[in-house]
Amino acid sequence: MDVRRLELLRELAERGSITEVARATHRTPSAVSQQLRVLEREAGLPLTEKAGRGIVLTDAGRALARSAADIAVAIERADALWDEFRHDPTGEVSLATFPTGGQMLLPGVLHRLSRQTGLTLHASDRDPVSEHFPDLTNDFDIVVAHAPSRPPALWQGRGLEVVHLMTEPLDVALPPGHPLAGETSVSPTDLIGDQWIGVPWGYPFEQTLFDISTAAGAPVNIVQRFADTRVTEALVAAGLGIAILPRYTAGGAYLTSSTMSQRISLKPLTGVRAERHIYALMRPDRAERLAVRTVVDALRAESAAIRDANPTIIP
Repeated sequence: MDVRRLELLRELAERGSITEVARATHRTPSAVSQQLRVLEREAGLPLTEKAGRGIVLTDAGRALARSAADIAVAIERADALWDEFRHDPTGEVSLATFPTGGQMLLPGVLHRLSRQTGLTLHASDRDPVSEHFPDLTNDFDIVVAHAPSRPPALWQGRGLEVVHLMTEPLDVALPPGHPLAGETSVSPTDLIGDQWIGVPWGYPFEQTLFDISTAAGAPVNIVQRFADTRVTEALVAAGLGIAILPRYTAGGAYLTSSTMSQRISLKPLTGVRAERHIYALMRPDRAERLAVRTVVDALRAESAAIRDANPTIIP
């Protein structure tokens, strides 16, 4: 069986449709279908079957797709071993990161990699809900993801390489002049009655808001929801509510309508676990590449530097 056709079968298992496989592999759907039919003849068993207007893999097809993944890992491992002998982690690596992750990690990572000749990192920002981060590994070598748990149950069973980079505390952001701005820390009961700037449903900070509501025994009054923390910070700075924000990237200065610069105040939260876990996700074959491992090493080093520069605040 041809390795390239096996890879198409694996892509079909990952992406779920001929159209998506064609898009990802820069082929036409008919060309993908033709190659899969050839593979089916080579295998001697039906690999796909009709399901509504599309197709799904048969049991034999799913088993062969898993074998295709093993073969891809073995090939990349052999290439990586040769690169190690040559001390040559060259090539292009694609990376997707959520916005605040990029803000926090990318400047230092790019500086570290600038000393590595022959390696080019192409970074892009994405911001899905937690459960959809693994889907991005179909299109990127490395996906920097975040979630409220370690590791998230929704990511299990995907066969991905998961590298934990850091645990970042989540703080309560207060506007200037807030009655709690002078406190060392705040508790859920301190926050009863405040208006909140929340996040869209399914985003990691939503769990923290739910935990605050449970601990306080009162609902959290969410008046606005934004995925972009910069918008959230601007509204908090303008006195329009409080919010949960990541400690290492929050706290910038903003101009109000009177052009006066004001800063938000970040307070550690007691009584509930408030943190997010940041990971690097990869397909196992791509994780074997020396260039990819070099970028992951840079992500680890930068994460450690950020942790060292921001000692834990004990309320």
